[in-house]
Amino acid sequence: MTIVSDPVGSGLVASLARPGGNVTGFSLMVTDLTAKRLQLVKETIPRISRVAVLWNPDTASQARAIQELKAAAPSLRAELNFISARTPEEFGAAISAATRAHAQALYVLDDAFFAKNRNRILALAFDSRLPVFGDRGFAEAGGLIYYGPSFGDVYRRSAGYVDKILKGAKPADLPIEQPTKFELVVNLKTAKALGITIPESILLRADEVIR
Repeated sequence: MTIVSDPVGSGLVASLARPGGNVTGFSLMVTDLTAKRLQLVKETIPRISRVAVLWNPDTASQARAIQELKAAAPSLRAELNFISARTPEEFGAAISAATRAHAQALYVLDDAFFAKNRNRILALAFDSRLPVFGDRGFAEAGGLIYYGPSFGDVYRRSAGYVDKILKGAKPADLPIEQPTKFELVVNLKTAKALGITIPESILLRADEVIR
């Protein structure tokens, strides 16, 4: 595996150090980045005080991410409104709920279902003038910012595990590795369309700026 958010929480492995079964690879560690990403939302748009969080009730690992967000919100003076969707038909109602709650940004938790439907989510959010913070795919497709693991680096490192297994190593004996390279992507085109000025401090730290 290469891009699993929480292999332990998902029940794929017993632990990161000793997977114990026939699955090993890389954890994206995104639940550990949840609070950092919320902090980045505030750094990018300091005036923001209300953030809608889109989550999927069918994804067990997101419960931990939600707890991380709730713990971080008071110190960042951010009011969070959790909106859920488990089918594409529910996106419209979720974004409408965010608008009624006067949310000023949409934080999309990492989820394969959301990634598959990112264009629809982005279109609905853009119609409501909501900047979107999500995975790298969201930033590339029209979201505002992404901060997290470099997928390219994870893919390259995973080739080493494939080589070891093909040479006879047992997956159960290979610990789950975590990302070592992270990146910050800023979509300046989206910022201009929404009338948002990205702080110079963010732009200077960015690994990639989409213009």
